[in-house]
Amino acid sequence: MKLSFTKMTGAGNDFVVLDNRDLALKLSGAQIARLCDRHFGVGADGLLAVEPGVDGADFRMRYYNSDGGEAEMCGNGARCFARYARAFKSATASNLSFDTPAGRIHARFVGNDVEVNLTAPQGLDLGRKISIPGGTFEVHSVNTGVPHAVIFVDDLEKTPIVEWGRPLRRHEAFAPKGTNVNFVHVEGSQRIAVRTYERGVEDETLACGTGVTAAGIIAHIVRGLPLPVEVRVRSGAVLAVNFKRDGSNFTDVTLRGPAEVCFTGEIELPL
Repeated sequence: MKLSFTKMTGAGNDFVVLDNRDLALKLSGAQIARLCDRHFGVGADGLLAVEPGVDGADFRMRYYNSDGGEAEMCGNGARCFARYARAFKSATASNLSFDTPAGRIHARFVGNDVEVNLTAPQGLDLGRKISIPGGTFEVHSVNTGVPHAVIFVDDLEKTPIVEWGRPLRRHEAFAPKGTNVNFVHVEGSQRIAVRTYERGVEDETLACGTGVTAAGIIAHIVRGLPLPVEVRVRSGAVLAVNFKRDGSNFTDVTLRGPAEVCFTGEIELPL
């Protein structure tokens, strides 16, 4: 199978993006994993597919992790998806909307950045003590489209992201689906740095949009950082998280940052 694709990156979180508006593509999990493989495929943290929208949405976004499994949402992927799909609506469109399993997403274009208005976070849980072989941690969690755990650390560079992230990701506290794990260091009065262990990728990634959003929300609530919270990710890019909060209810949650095309091409994909 010869497949045309676009390779994109959102702050270092990279994706294979496909136009499936005619719904002709029926890729298996193994084929998606092959596309995302960095040795035998294009190489990416995940795959995005553009499908036709319904009920007033411009498009539908399908997102798959690099293991071939479909996930509900991806924040950096949503920004890349919006940048890619914009041309199908209008090259000068100022905004667009698309549906995901986590709900409808609205995107607007601000210079070279894309800002997405995310669905309302759910399941805020603060200060849970969780033990793994590496120690006992105070873990804060929230679902920003997908589940995320947030842990504050004193030295982000010395934190063993994979060694701690892997058992936390599969801890019984987050059963049955598991969680993404974000290690956060407060860098200043309005900025944090975050490193993320992503489920589905099963490793650290250079950025995770829903993780950035979760970390920004938790940093505001637990550490009192003012809004918008600036978040520096592993790639060095800085994203901005903003929202409104009324008790445990969140509205107008936005994530703003870069979304860029790396290259386009064709690949021969095994059937």
